[in-house]
Amino acid sequence: PVDSEHSAIAQCLRAGTREEVASLVLTGSGGPFRGWTREQLEPVTPLDAKCHPTWSMGQMKSLNNATMVNKGLEVIEASLLFDVPAENIEVTVHPEMTVHSMVTFTDGATIAQASTPSMRLPISLALGWPGRVPGAKTPLSFTEASTWTFEPLDDAVFPAVRLARDAVSAGGCMPAVYNAANEEAAVEFLAGTLSFPRIVDTVAAVLDDCSRFTTRPRDLDDVLEAERAARAAAHERMASWLTR
Repeated sequence: PVDSEHSAIAQCLRAGTREEVASLVLTGSGGPFRGWTREQLEPVTPLDAKCHPTWSMGQMKSLNNATMVNKGLEVIEASLLFDVPAENIEVTVHPEMTVHSMVTFTDGATIAQASTPSMRLPISLALGWPGRVPGAKTPLSFTEASTWTFEPLDDAVFPAVRLARDAVSAGGCMPAVYNAANEEAAVEFLAGTLSFPRIVDTVAAVLDDCSRFTTRPRDLDDVLEAERAARAAAHERMASWLTR
């Protein structure tokens, strides 16, 4: 995988067998609003949400980082890529973004992949896998003091990751429902008609409204039907929240 977190997991998984994997740990910076309360998030503007502490990204990607929906999507991605149940995928806030992900094994050992934030390493690994590309990235220096911090994610203020786990556990087309609902809510927020906290409120409501899509899709048409239903449900839910 090219995504830095999933590239890190793929590297860490080499340290053991499938049967020895206990859990995956995805790291995230916590976004620009780390430590904020829901009340503080109410007046957030699209311009505020564009400010990422580590990466320079497009508008939608930056917004997904700010709401933590990006970590929710990464939980979905990791569950599908590595065949690990969503309840065994943790998310921890790591502001320095030096450790890109970790794998905990059944004996209690945790293996981490660490490097300075850059896409050069995951891209080179994707091109050279299963080998490594010499000189792809300058390694970390341990000759100077540094601190790596890890914090629990505040699920009460940023419930997007919990909702993603729920979507994966529900199965069927629910991950597609999650994504479609977020896309519709994000459009309204970026247009200035929906408040920041209501983005994930919309996702939560639509997951409830579209719970009929938990059966395994027969084909792509089933997935597209679930997406259409989710987008319609999102607009119904947002109708009373929009400020046009």
